[in-house]
Amino acid sequence: MKVFLPKETTMGETRVSMIPESVAKLANLGAEVEVEHGLGAAIQVADDAYAAAGGTIVTDREGAMRGADMVLRLRPPQNEDIALLKPGCVHVSYLEPFTNSDTVRKLAEKKVSAICMEMIPRTTIAQKMDALSSQANLAGYVSVLVACNEMKQIVPMMMTPAGTLPPARIFIIGAGVAGLQAIATAKRLGARVEAFDTRPVVQEQVESLGARFLKVDMGETGQTEGGYAKELTEAQLEKQRQAMAKACAQADVVITTAQVFGRKAPVIITADMVKGMKPGSLVVDMAVESGGNVEGSVLNEIVEIGGVRIIGFGNLAGRVPLHATLMYGSNLVNLVEHFWDAEAKAFNLDRDDEIIDGALVAFDGEIVNEMIKERMS
Repeated sequence: MKVFLPKETTMGETRVSMIPESVAKLANLGAEVEVEHGLGAAIQVADDAYAAAGGTIVTDREGAMRGADMVLRLRPPQNEDIALLKPGCVHVSYLEPFTNSDTVRKLAEKKVSAICMEMIPRTTIAQKMDALSSQANLAGYVSVLVACNEMKQIVPMMMTPAGTLPPARIFIIGAGVAGLQAIATAKRLGARVEAFDTRPVVQEQVESLGARFLKVDMGETGQTEGGYAKELTEAQLEKQRQAMAKACAQADVVITTAQVFGRKAPVIITADMVKGMKPGSLVVDMAVESGGNVEGSVLNEIVEIGGVRIIGFGNLAGRVPLHATLMYGSNLVNLVEHFWDAEAKAFNLDRDDEIIDGALVAFDGEIVNEMIKERMS
C-alpha cells in the first residue's frame, strides 16, 4: 500500500504531518511510504532523516498524489490536489467540514474515502487518535506563554529587598483540554489562577490543579456525549457574563477557550466587560479562528481597546511545531495501526467500526456523515 505524505501548502502553517519516527512505524507495518521532498523543512528535519526511517523521498508531487492508496496530511487539501487523487484513495487530514463543504463535496465526487480528523469520536479507545485534543493541549500551554510575553509584569510572587511583588492573576474560561493545560501552565509559572466552565463536573479537575473554580448558577448545563460543552441559551450566556465580569475586572490576564463543536464560538467577553478590565491587562482569545469568544478580537492581531489588549493569534499549536507534529503524527499512526491488516499489508476501512463510522465523511461518491449532510443541505 502506497502512503504519501505531501508538504503542507497552507500559508503560515509551521506544522507538518509526521516526524521521521512516525514514518518508521508506518514502514514497519509494511507500508510503502513516500515523503515529499522538503516535508520537514518547517521543523528543521532533513529529507535524509525521513529516508533513514524507511521513507522514499519524492520530488514529483503530482505523480505521488495520483499513485497514492492513502494520503496523510495536516491541513485540508487544495482543489488541485483533490483532482489528482484516484477513486478509492483513503485521504486523512483535518477537513474543516462545517465551514469547508466544497472540499468535502469534491472529495466525494472523486470517490475518495475521506477521513476527517476533527470527527474522530471522543471515546476511550479513540483517545490515541484524537488530534483535536493533542493540538488543544499544546495550544493551552502556548496561550499562557503568549500572555506572559505580552505582559508588563512578572507572573510569580517575588519577595525582594525592594518589596514583595504579587503574583499575576489569570482567569481562564473553559476547562476542556486546552483550558486545563492553560491552568496547569499558569500555576507552574506561579500565577494565582481562577477558572470557570459551564460543566460543574470539571470543578474537581480545576481544583486538583490548584486553581479556584468560579461557581455560577445557570440552571441545567452539562456536556454532550462527545465530551463537549453544550451550547448555552442566550439567557444562560448573559448570566455567565455578569458573573464573569467581576473576575475579568480583577484579572491581569483572561484566557478564553470556549468552543462548540461544529458551530461558531460563543461571544462570552463583551465590549463592556473589556471596558471594565484594568488598563494594561490582556485577553487571549483562543477561539478566534472559529468566530471568537471576545468582542473585538481579530484573527492574528493584537487589538487594544481602552488600554486592554486583546490577542487573537490563530494556530497556537503551530508556535511549537516540532512537538505539535510529533503528537499529530502519532495520532495518524495510531489510526492507521488500529485498522491495519497485517496479512494484506493494507488499511482496512471497516465501516462497521464506530471510529470509522464517526470520522468517515465521504465514501464511494457520497457524503456519508449524517451531521455534515444535514448541515450542507
